[in-house]
Amino acid sequence: MVETRQGIGTFVLDTPSETGLRIDPATIIVWRDVLSILEFRIGVETEAAGLAAARRTDEQLSEMRRALDAFDEGAKRSSDTAMLDFKFHLLLMQASGNRYYIDVMTHLGTTIIPRTRINTVRLAQLDQIDYLKRISREHEDIYTAIARRDAEAARAAIRTHLSNSRERLRCAHEAAEKASG
Repeated sequence: MVETRQGIGTFVLDTPSETGLRIDPATIIVWRDVLSILEFRIGVETEAAGLAAARRTDEQLSEMRRALDAFDEGAKRSSDTAMLDFKFHLLLMQASGNRYYIDVMTHLGTTIIPRTRINTVRLAQLDQIDYLKRISREHEDIYTAIARRDAEAARAAIRTHLSNSRERLRCAHEAAEKASG
């Protein structure tokens, strides 16, 4: 109920939440929820990318490069790239050096990738290969900024990437609405 800190004082502890993080990935199933997660990610990942640019190690940068290369290979083979997409974002969080970013990203898992919840490619009538090439270019911009240790460019690149994802989702939803009448 209370915690005593040497030389500071005694503090009443917050009541622990029985459910922990209240974002339940299983409930992110409708386009509005997916949109909300993207908005949340814009705030969180923008700062994480800046920290990653400042704090990343050479090994972390190499891991990001391997993840991007694997994504590109998966896209060429038309295989499922969602897990590879997630891996890149998780590696970015790890490079930030902030365990809370890592915890949130790990908790959400591939739920953060819109196409795991809604077929945005089909809804927006996009070509799958072009869609994945766009994502790859956006990831490359993020990676390049992190590699240069340019925190502001990394923030801008991930904000652009996630804002583009949000726009793709919005367009997909509008296309689906028009198609259904």
